[in-house]
Amino acid sequence: MSLVKTIGEKKVNLDFNKDFINLFNEKIKSKDVQFINQTLKDLHPSDVANLIENLPADTREKLIEIEAFNIEAEIFIEINESIQAEVLLLLSVESIAKILHKLESDNALQILEKLEENKKKKVLDKLLPKDRFLLEEGLSYPEDSAARIMQREFTAVPSNWTVGQTIDYLRENKELPKEFLEIFIIDNDFKPIGTVPSSRVLRAPRDSKMNSIMRKVPVLISANMDKEEVGHTFESYNLVSAGVVNKNNKLVGMITADDVVTVVQEEAEEDVLRLAGVGDEEITDSVVIKTKRRFNWLLLNLFTALIATWVISRFGATIEQMVALAFLMPIVASMGGNAGMQTLAVTIRAIAKKELSSGNFFTVVTKEFIIGVLNGIIFAIITGVIVQFWFKEINLSILIAVSMVLNMIVAGLFGILVPVSLKKFNIDPAIASSVFVTTITDVIGFLSFLGIGSYFLFN
Repeated sequence: MSLVKTIGEKKVNLDFNKDFINLFNEKIKSKDVQFINQTLKDLHPSDVANLIENLPADTREKLIEIEAFNIEAEIFIEINESIQAEVLLLLSVESIAKILHKLESDNALQILEKLEENKKKKVLDKLLPKDRFLLEEGLSYPEDSAARIMQREFTAVPSNWTVGQTIDYLRENKELPKEFLEIFIIDNDFKPIGTVPSSRVLRAPRDSKMNSIMRKVPVLISANMDKEEVGHTFESYNLVSAGVVNKNNKLVGMITADDVVTVVQEEAEEDVLRLAGVGDEEITDSVVIKTKRRFNWLLLNLFTALIATWVISRFGATIEQMVALAFLMPIVASMGGNAGMQTLAVTIRAIAKKELSSGNFFTVVTKEFIIGVLNGIIFAIITGVIVQFWFKEINLSILIAVSMVLNMIVAGLFGILVPVSLKKFNIDPAIASSVFVTTITDVIGFLSFLGIGSYFLFN
């Protein structure tokens, strides 16, 4: 086994080497229960999850059988989502219910969402009435809402309580979260009016009123707020945690920074996948499902490619007269496409982070125009020189240089205009922008190169 360090009472594996994974794999096959249990006990939950992820699928199944279909909740929640879904198919209803009971409500809800409806209902029936109510309430909210990522375990006390009363309450109430950074202060209608850091409670005199040491709530999160908007709110206000309220402004949960980190990561991954045209594809999806999800995108690309091909076909006679044009025209199109994708990526990021607004829109467009001009001139000179050395034809060099400048300008402008326009029509710019930008730069590239060429070279 590779280098290990200790945090608290758990060993943290810095990197599982191949030999140890093979050894653990063999111990599972030989059903060496003592070695397996000792390994799972000694390692940190995140490292156990990492170890499970590195096992072959059939070995994972044998491990679950050896462990009598019981996986510690703190381990299960660390396993990546695709493997979680795989393991959930193997676990019994009782085992899943046991895991959910030990988890905070936000983590439990994320696991419950992965179950098919029939199994989900059976698992809910196995839970305690209180747990079942909380999870069913969470499922009633929209999938991408704040309520789906909030935890319903929080600490709240009346505003007229003293510090002494609060400390006694925290010590005696076993239903409170195991860890919390802030205590919510509520009024008689259970509406949050402020928060108190737990450290401030420990330092204040016992007879101090909680409302005298609280700080007013800077911002509250609506239960129906979109998860992505929650991330922006946390970033804007530098929040560590925030209370979540229902439509009556009553406190129903809280969201912590670690929940937001997960959301931001998921949104970033989702945008990358959408830009590539694969949507919400998971590694565990079947071949048929993956093929269906990619089909529409590839079909759209085929039609756009046909448009570019049609443009080329209009200049067939020109190309026949100078075959060099056929060699060189992909350079103009590909350079424009790459420049457009650069601008597109920056624009989608700016839209996602709400950095692009009506106030700075024309400034940004102007900047992209200038960037297009500068890059166009630079690469026009480079390409023109190369073409001159290659074909010894000055007119051809000038032609590709002019086309390069035009296409780079168009690429910069449409790289920002396309996603902004799609956003105004409530179409996710991450889904459709790339195909439009690529098509526009290809068409403009071919039109400028072949059009100018047919006019000046053969007239």
